[in-house]
Amino acid sequence: MAVGEITLPDFHKVAGIKLGTGSAGIKKAGRKDLVILELPEGSHTAGVFTLNAFCAAPVKICRDHLQKSHPRYLVINTGNANAGTGKRGYQDAERICVEVAALMGVKPEEVLPFSTGVIGEPLPMPALLAGLPSAISALSETGWAEAAAGIMTTDTLPKGATASCQIQGQQVNISGITKGAGMIKPNMATMLGFIATDASLPLPLLKKLLKQTCDLSFNRITIDGDTSTNDSCMLIATNQGPQISEQTPEDLAVFTETLTQVMQQLALMIVRDGEGATKFVRVKVEEAATAEEALSAAFTVAHSPLVKTAMYASDANWGRILAAVGRAPGLEDLRVEGVTVYLGDVLLVEEGGRAASYTEEAGSAVMQESEITLTLQLGRGKISEEVWTCDFSHDYVTINADYRS
Repeated sequence: MAVGEITLPDFHKVAGIKLGTGSAGIKKAGRKDLVILELPEGSHTAGVFTLNAFCAAPVKICRDHLQKSHPRYLVINTGNANAGTGKRGYQDAERICVEVAALMGVKPEEVLPFSTGVIGEPLPMPALLAGLPSAISALSETGWAEAAAGIMTTDTLPKGATASCQIQGQQVNISGITKGAGMIKPNMATMLGFIATDASLPLPLLKKLLKQTCDLSFNRITIDGDTSTNDSCMLIATNQGPQISEQTPEDLAVFTETLTQVMQQLALMIVRDGEGATKFVRVKVEEAATAEEALSAAFTVAHSPLVKTAMYASDANWGRILAAVGRAPGLEDLRVEGVTVYLGDVLLVEEGGRAASYTEEAGSAVMQESEITLTLQLGRGKISEEVWTCDFSHDYVTINADYRS
């Protein structure tokens, strides 16, 4: 079960976007595991992808197709990542593009493929191709909720967010869905994320906004420190609404704030639904000299299996936190006497050791909570950054030990 409440919103329609969900039986018979997004002509699409050297075949093709064309269709399958599948995997992903293009009357390079699931297994192509018509026939501008469920793997709940803002007297809508619960430590985005707006934005600005908002959302989360082979996040502007550009800074600021809100909501849902998670943890680093060292300290703590298992056990073992901060890359010259650590509002550490006011009872009381904030003050500057993570439970091991069975 997720930590806290995750519910799908009543999605705002995004003018020009249609979504269809079908079943190909890729991993389980009857399961909805195939999603198609239809984009209108004239849309702009930006993408960011995993930095994993063993990136999946669909990632390679998406990068290539984005250089050649403006996509009209996105195809997502779950149950199989089509990663570590060599030449055959690349040919299979290309075949999907060819088949969808033939069915919809577009060029193959106008189709982007996405896959998620088990690594190292070839796609069951006959079943996948046979499932395409069912997803296509379901295409609808109201298909967001079904699509959110259709892209799930080990997620316990579908994830989506939506928001609107006023630009030039018109309502601009932003809606998005995402999936991910394990193998989460993005180097760009998340496992899979698809966000669309009906605003009109030039492609260079769209790319800039995607990177900027990913860095403030999906690039601030970690569940287990593993970067996936398939991470992909797409931002689509259907260009059906008011024009937004860097020459309209007030409009751009309003839109960027709304987009960041949607992206962060999606990212936080992933952490709350982390595999086996029982606690949601904010790691805040304050008084850093640079953003880089703040994030280094935050992620080192957030990645630590010892810290994460202590969180699960409600064990205020603050020595594990100090050990993680002390080994953070880029902080080799850290003056430990200047570090202060808070667990919730309880002062844990000051002047290099346990705070005189600290009691085990106070620390344990905070650790019993399902949402915990850990604040690290480095005493080196004025920069603050924050990342989000969860605990490690027995269920995390069980889920991943049983994943292929």
